[in-house]
Amino acid sequence: MGRGGDGLATGHGVMLISPHLGCFEIVGPWGSKHPITALYRPNRNRIVQSLIEYGRRRYAQLAPVDRTGVRALLSALKRAEVVLLLPDQVPDAGEGVWEPFFGRPAYTMTLAARLSEVPKVKTFMYCGEILPRGVGFRMHFLEPDPPLAGDTRARVAAISRNFEKLALRLPEQYLWGYNRYKTPRGVDPP
Repeated sequence: MGRGGDGLATGHGVMLISPHLGCFEIVGPWGSKHPITALYRPNRNRIVQSLIEYGRRRYAQLAPVDRTGVRALLSALKRAEVVLLLPDQVPDAGEGVWEPFFGRPAYTMTLAARLSEVPKVKTFMYCGEILPRGVGFRMHFLEPDPPLAGDTRARVAAISRNFEKLALRLPEQYLWGYNRYKTPRGVDPP
C-alpha cells in the first residue's frame, strides 16, 4: 500500500481517485496538513447542503462541477497540492464514455483520466475503509493496477478496473445503490 504523500514529497501534485466506497471523507484529517481541492455538486436540500459545506470546507477547497472547477483542480495540481475526485458518478453528455463496469456498460467520467495525463502528477487509488465496530478508519493509497497509461480511453478503462478491485476488496462498503448504469439525457445508449 502506497502513501498519498509520496508525490508531495517530490514536489508533484497528487490526485486521489476514489469510488464511493467506505468513508472517503476521512481524508480530511490527513488533508489538514496538505491543501485539498475537490469537485463538488451542491445538494438540492438547503439544510443538508449547509451541513455538508460546513463539514467539507474545514478541510477542502470545494470546486464547482463546471469549467471553473476543472481549472481549480488543474491549478491545485500545478501548485503540487492534492486533488480528490470520485469519478464513479454518471457524468453529463459529452463528459464520459461507455466503459464496462462489472461486465455491464456504464457511462464513465473522463475527467480523472484526462487529469492523470498532466505532467508531474502522481495518481493514487484511494479509499477510507471503515473499521469494524466503530474503532476507526484505515486510509488506503494504492498505485493504480492496472496503471493509468495510454490515451484517455485506456485510462478510463484502467480506472474502472481499479474501482472493481476496490469494490471487491470491501464489497460491504461500496455504494452499490448508486445507479452506475443509467443513460444520461442526450447520450446514445451503448
